[in-house]
Amino acid sequence: MARDGETRDGVELTNLDQPLFDGAGATKRDLVDYLDAVHERMVPVLRDRPLSVMRVRPGQPPFMQKNLPKYTPDWVRSVTVWAEASHREVTYALCDDRRTLVWFANQRAVEYHAALALASDPAQPTHLILDLDPPEGEHFDLAVQGALLVRRALADCGLDGAVKTSGSKGVHVFVPLDGTAGHEDVAAATRAVAARAERLDPQLATTAFIREDRHGKVFLDATRSGGATVVATYSPRIRPGLPVSFPVSWSEVENVTPADFTVRTVPDLVAKRDPWVDCMPAPQALPADLVEEGHTIPIARVQAMHEGKRRAKAKREAGTTDA
Repeated sequence: MARDGETRDGVELTNLDQPLFDGAGATKRDLVDYLDAVHERMVPVLRDRPLSVMRVRPGQPPFMQKNLPKYTPDWVRSVTVWAEASHREVTYALCDDRRTLVWFANQRAVEYHAALALASDPAQPTHLILDLDPPEGEHFDLAVQGALLVRRALADCGLDGAVKTSGSKGVHVFVPLDGTAGHEDVAAATRAVAARAERLDPQLATTAFIREDRHGKVFLDATRSGGATVVATYSPRIRPGLPVSFPVSWSEVENVTPADFTVRTVPDLVAKRDPWVDCMPAPQALPADLVEEGHTIPIARVQAMHEGKRRAKAKREAGTTDA
């Protein structure tokens, strides 16, 4: 257990008995101890990936940190990336070892959001990822049913994936790739998988990006591509009880809840094995017809932006007509 004044792997630990955040039911000590306990499982999923973290400071709302602060130790590896969205260079950490993970824990970094490609090979996404987001309320079971739809859609085109809880209310499906497809083709294939899954059960699932168009269905989010990130396997989440994003087998996924996997339960679950490695199939190539179909499907965010403008214009015109 971490102690104030303790130096762990060269990192001085401070303020360990402070509550982590309101409702966490945990202290900073619990976070440090958890991340150190699982570092042999977690570092491999973070290694060489530009990293964004969600931090919580006392008395402040959580915030996303992308750029490394100036006080970062010089032994923390980093990579500088041009961010097209913000038109600036961002210096991301690379959490390649236990020492860096412990340092982040001491910085009160609770959530770990990794890039979809390696810093050493930024043009090649390593996974195709679907994020299954249930409707408002406690509907994790619906997210699971959405994941099973995605699994069927993948199987129909000869692909296989692994599933994990998001640590929040949803589920992630990861398909490991063989490195032959670039970002645009992977993004296209992701859209096509989501569309095919939606067609399997349109009463359950939707690809509608605009929330008001989902009508209580599971959202098959196909936007985890390009410069996006996804919460890392074994990362805690800023939620009551500190749940953890955790891998489960397809045979178990209907029998678990997000609350089963927390910073208190997960260390024992990964002490003797790595469930993420156990669940992950071999890397695969994307079928050409899947990629081709995906390129005919509009990019969700762009489509939603245009639709939003169209609806706003229609409301303005309706208001003018009423007047």
